Amino acid sequence: MKYRLADLAARIGAELQGDADCEVDSVAQLQDATAGSISFLANSQYLKHLASTRAAAVILSPELAVQAPGNVLVSTNPYLCYAKAAALLHPQAAFTPGRHPSAVIDQSARIAGDAWIGPCSVIEAEVEIEGGVFIGPGCVVGRGCRIGLGSRLVARVTLCSGTRIGERTLIHPGAVLGSDGFGLANDEGRWIKVPQLGGVVIGNDVEIGANTTIDCGTIRDTIIADGVKLDNQIQIAHNVEIGENSAIAGCAGIAGSTKVGRNCTLGGGVGLAGHLEIGDNVHFSGQSLVTRSFDKPGYYSGNLPAVANGEWRKTVARIRRLDDIMQRLKAVERRLKALDSQPQKGD
Repeated sequence: MKYRLADLAARIGAELQGDADCEVDSVAQLQDATAGSISFLANSQYLKHLASTRAAAVILSPELAVQAPGNVLVSTNPYLCYAKAAALLHPQAAFTPGRHPSAVIDQSARIAGDAWIGPCSVIEAEVEIEGGVFIGPGCVVGRGCRIGLGSRLVARVTLCSGTRIGERTLIHPGAVLGSDGFGLANDEGRWIKVPQLGGVVIGNDVEIGANTTIDCGTIRDTIIADGVKLDNQIQIAHNVEIGENSAIAGCAGIAGSTKVGRNCTLGGGVGLAGHLEIGDNVHFSGQSLVTRSFDKPGYYSGNLPAVANGEWRKTVARIRRLDDIMQRLKAVERRLKALDSQPQKGD
């Protein structure tokens, strides 16, 4: 796609400073941009490339706009404007509705006429697929699944029976939704499988990364609310609930029956124990180990190498007492300093 800078600025909510009729047709990094490209700068680490960039225009904050040698699209959130510009200049490829001859589709499935069912995909009985849905190659949509308007299964996605997908949801290759949760009961040393009878419910405008797994509920459903963004290789266990617009980075894991609030973020490799309550606007940095509930908004971090459980509990108890110990130590140091400053007998 090609846009005049004036039109592009209006579409992405930026203020244009420069040639309104200049045209761009791609996005690029500052150091790689060409005459038809638009770039952005949100990190001062790359400021050194601004003066020499060949980009037709650069998206900048008001503070940096004065340093730009050419056309500028000014925004208080350059990265957001870049995302909007990239979506406009590089739109998702359109597809032709239909069914590939190699697809296996049960006669009872209800599929909208403008959906696409790709090569070697399997659509089982009583499935409902609404308008504009794209089912890529090698996908399996289990019995009774529902997929909402405009959603996209890129390739090799598995939806186990009864999974429900909202509208405009994007699911990347290898994701598995609705697999059995890890429910086992111990019978004198033998593990007995607990039937997993719930489902998975995915909201609207959700994105699920490659090879991410979301287990079905034991009795009630596992729920991923509207606007949630999940990175690659994440494990979501049975009965987990994730609130609206939360985002979780790769290799994170959430154990069963934990609830994560709205607008939360989990960095890469974060682990949440089971049966926790995480409030709204709670943020955990990468590799944090979360073993208790957090109800207050804020930024949290913490992780230690694994040790024997009893030793770990003692360590945590001591960590929680560190501030008190430090205060007492400072008091002792002050007393020792005072004693050292007193004249000694015989002086």
